Amino acid sequence: MSINRERVFVWSRRIRLFHWINVIAITLLICIGLVILNGKLFGVSTDGKILLKTIHVTVGYVFATNLVIRLIIGFIGKAHERWSKVLPFNKGFTQALVDFKNNKKAAYKGHNPAGKLMILALFTLLFTQMISGLVIAGTDIYYPPFGGYFAESIAIDKQNIEVIQPYSKENVDEAAYKEMRAIRTPFITAHVYSFYGLLFLIPLHILGVIIAERREKTALVSAMINGYKYLPKDTED
Repeated sequence: MSINRERVFVWSRRIRLFHWINVIAITLLICIGLVILNGKLFGVSTDGKILLKTIHVTVGYVFATNLVIRLIIGFIGKAHERWSKVLPFNKGFTQALVDFKNNKKAAYKGHNPAGKLMILALFTLLFTQMISGLVIAGTDIYYPPFGGYFAESIAIDKQNIEVIQPYSKENVDEAAYKEMRAIRTPFITAHVYSFYGLLFLIPLHILGVIIAERREKTALVSAMINGYKYLPKDTED
């Protein structure tokens, strides 16, 4: 029996733009990050490593800016831009998750309950990557927003901070440098493990989208391009 469907606008231009910028930025960051992590295997020189880290941080700024804008939109946006529509914290979510498991043909205007759990996990890792990455950029190649602070903290001559460069010991107090590296250690750990977490979750996310598309038949993939889903007329919000 065919289902009577209607074309419904769901994802705003801002959400779609965030999604695809995020996809591109994360793909680049993962590729560059893997090369940096395996620098010895690939025979990357010190200058090459600095260049890779500089590119990594530059792409990271795009990623971070995009993520911060999305976080703000989640509070001030409309309809399915808002966190109340995206994250699994609304009243009745547990029952919705049970219903989703039991009703294989259910369609959803926004994310289905399983999708909301995935979004929460992904955004948690993305936020961890952003914060830890900014700290690492400041302690490693002395880039903003924390680079100036860390460079000053290890400088012998505080009036000559500009000579402090990555992998150089010029104007660097060894004891202060070791202390700075100790401060960054937990951020490195968080960055690496959230990186591996993304490597695990991203394929699951893609698989979940494929399964949901086959299950709901709402044009889920194209909706993130044109904003429209094809939903049964009795679909709930």
